[in-house]
Amino acid sequence: MKKSLLRRLWGYVGRYKALLTVVFIFALLGNTISIFTPLLTGHAIDKIVGVSQVDFKGLIHIIIQLLVLFLVSSVFQWLMSYVSSIVSYNTIHDIRKEAFEKLNTLPLKYFDGNAHGDIISRLTNDIDAISDGLLQGITQVMSAVVIIAGCFIFMLTISPIITLAVVLITPLCFFIASFIAKHSKRMFAEQSKTVGELNGYVEEIIGNQKIVNAFGYEEESLKHFNEINNRLYKAGQKAQWYSSLTNPTTRLINNIAYVSVTVIGGFLAVAGRLSVGNIASFLTYSNQFAKPINEITAIASQIQSAFASAERIFFLLDLSEDTPVLKPEESLLDCEGKVSFKQVSFSYREEVPLIRNLNLEVDKGNMIAIVGPTGSGKTTLVNLLMRFYDVNSGEISIDGKDIYHINRDKLRRTIGMVLQESWLFSGTVAENIAYGKPEATREEIVSAAKAARAHSFIKRLPNGYDTRIEEDGGNLSQGQKQLLTIARVMIIDPPMLILDEATSSIDTRTEINIQKAFNKMMEGRTSFVIAHRLSTIKEADTILVLQHGDIVEQGSHEELLKRKGFYYTLYNSQFAV
Repeated sequence: MKKSLLRRLWGYVGRYKALLTVVFIFALLGNTISIFTPLLTGHAIDKIVGVSQVDFKGLIHIIIQLLVLFLVSSVFQWLMSYVSSIVSYNTIHDIRKEAFEKLNTLPLKYFDGNAHGDIISRLTNDIDAISDGLLQGITQVMSAVVIIAGCFIFMLTISPIITLAVVLITPLCFFIASFIAKHSKRMFAEQSKTVGELNGYVEEIIGNQKIVNAFGYEEESLKHFNEINNRLYKAGQKAQWYSSLTNPTTRLINNIAYVSVTVIGGFLAVAGRLSVGNIASFLTYSNQFAKPINEITAIASQIQSAFASAERIFFLLDLSEDTPVLKPEESLLDCEGKVSFKQVSFSYREEVPLIRNLNLEVDKGNMIAIVGPTGSGKTTLVNLLMRFYDVNSGEISIDGKDIYHINRDKLRRTIGMVLQESWLFSGTVAENIAYGKPEATREEIVSAAKAARAHSFIKRLPNGYDTRIEEDGGNLSQGQKQLLTIARVMIIDPPMLILDEATSSIDTRTEINIQKAFNKMMEGRTSFVIAHRLSTIKEADTILVLQHGDIVEQGSHEELLKRKGFYYTLYNSQFAV
């Protein structure tokens, strides 16, 4: 799995090969220069120890050389870090962009079946974890290649025997780090998963705080939060405990190598085969040789966290998208609005069938009202028409064209939809009304607002149409938000309409006015109206009565009342005392 993740990550990082080459050049220059410093340090020591009198002139010359090397090396190291950060942030920019684009292509069932907070966590926390791992990893890997190769060459020139001892001992660090990483990876994955779960729960509670307060659920919500938080604490603690073993263990191995260098170097010095300066240089080189390993193991927790987060992100990117448009692709120019359902079957879960072999013919310009008890499939019917969900079998066509041959965007632009749950974004009132038509003029916006009976309350706002709406319309009443969503549909002037309990949050008097506006807007347009208040659909051309996903009755208001069937019962139940 890790190799697969590395290949996937390289697929993004590799887009910036030119910048990576620059990083490597700076790493090569900066670290190569620093590799010369132990050699000069050894020469400086020999200037003091190797002669009876100190060669101050030579010593000062070496010190000046060291200062220049340190300064130049620091500049290159800074440049390497700077360019590495550019590579890292560009890579993360690409991953986040593709992840967000992926969300726009996923079927609605993904959002219905996953906590929104967990989805947000993938695009924020998980991608940030990858960013941290990449930023550290790029610089460490580039430096490691240069330092290990350079130190190895210089150690060989000083003493092949001691070099052999270092090379035999130091690789043990890799085996230990790999062993610990294998066991800590599972805990980091659990930690990332639990972070997503925690975010999902917090988003759920904060978004419904009124309900929490109304039902006195504060203590229970706190208990559940603490339960998730404690699991996150334990997973994080175990992950950090495992990963924290890596650095001290590798340092122990490095210390063994350091002692070995000292002992073997001491014997060689006594034998006259090495000078004190050479031993000092070799000790520094052995430390530098082990330094990249120590630094990589020091950030092992970040790297493991990055891998765990990368798994969650790539899982999202690998999810199946909406069913592609069938070829040849059809267009919906000059849509008339003739809709046909033929032998349509659908279920959210295979074991629980909902709609079975449904047949329906809707003529151009007809108003179709859909009624029935909760769970009968009313909203499902329009979800299938909008292709929020795809049918299991059968065919849905508009103007004789199978909607699976029509581009989703073009399909949905021919249908204006007002939902029971209103949604507004942070922006001005005018921007929210023009959401589906950004190029709309102010006159068109005002005209749509007047048609939706929203103009009067908008003019009473502090800045009228330029008043900024808080997140999700927090500074407006539910009814005002609903009026704006109705105006949003009116401005795009679609050939077909879907009204899903569109006036459910509006008072009766305003509803009468809105209904008049709807009736005017629906003239000549095919309309599907889902309603619980049956008094609002008396004028419908056809009323479909659904029960358990089947059309049990069909006809006009008067016809259905005369039959005294299920619709008759539903209608009269709303007026029962």
